[in-house]
Amino acid sequence: MSQSKINKQQEVISLGFSPCPNDCFIFDAMLHGKIDTEGLVFNVFMEDVETLNRMAFVAELDVTKLSYHAYAHLTKKYQLLNAGSALGNACGPLLISLKSHLPENINSLNIAIPGKYTTANFLLSLAFPEAANKEEIVFSEIEEAVLSGKVDAGLIIHENRFTYEQKGLKKIIDLGEYWEALSNAPIPLGGIVIKRNFSEALKLKFDRILRKSVEYAFANPESSLSFVKENAQEMSEEVMYKHIGLYVNTYSVDLGVEGKRAVRLLFDKAQDLGIINKIEDEIFLGSS
Repeated sequence: MSQSKINKQQEVISLGFSPCPNDCFIFDAMLHGKIDTEGLVFNVFMEDVETLNRMAFVAELDVTKLSYHAYAHLTKKYQLLNAGSALGNACGPLLISLKSHLPENINSLNIAIPGKYTTANFLLSLAFPEAANKEEIVFSEIEEAVLSGKVDAGLIIHENRFTYEQKGLKKIIDLGEYWEALSNAPIPLGGIVIKRNFSEALKLKFDRILRKSVEYAFANPESSLSFVKENAQEMSEEVMYKHIGLYVNTYSVDLGVEGKRAVRLLFDKAQDLGIINKIEDEIFLGSS
């Protein structure tokens, strides 16, 4: 929307999300005039999730996609929206390598991780708290780092779970399966958070608009395709749809009771292990 169309009733919100297919799918409708945004206008920043995590530590964005690991450290600055989250089953991060490794050998491996504050690293720390030899690498470059021998193993997320076997890489452990067996709950990967100091009315308005955007995307799945393709770079259409199908589901419309239980469980276990400090803030936005 041009500046000339922004009137006094409209409010500009800085919004961060990743160029991954699932994020483009859920934000497309609200960014491209397909639903009523109730006077909100968005200044968009598209970055990989770890960059967004680090931006959130200095409260650079009003609303942003965030790894649940990062959010565990940022509950005083931000509050979690009901809509927009990536939770699910059989969609967690995978630890992969060129060679087969037994789980008891993982602590000695040099492991590439997609960022200190990613939920992938969070789950790795829960499963293997003594695995300390880690190297932060952008998620899209981890497979190559393993193939080249730069690292012994890599923690992969997003669409890489669909491509690693084609490159001759082997799964050591599925950390999503580990979490589900441990908790009997879906895996909380990422969510959408909003600055805590905004008015409750504004927070609820954004949550409402985001939910409508997700619902529109589900009702009109081909509508977002051009926006998804525009940002998916070299990804095949098949992988794009698999990616969306894996990470966008009913929890993306609304966390609900089960989604909130999963997030609380993740934070409780991390607090018990001393990975994060005790959380005393109300982490969830009031019912939408």
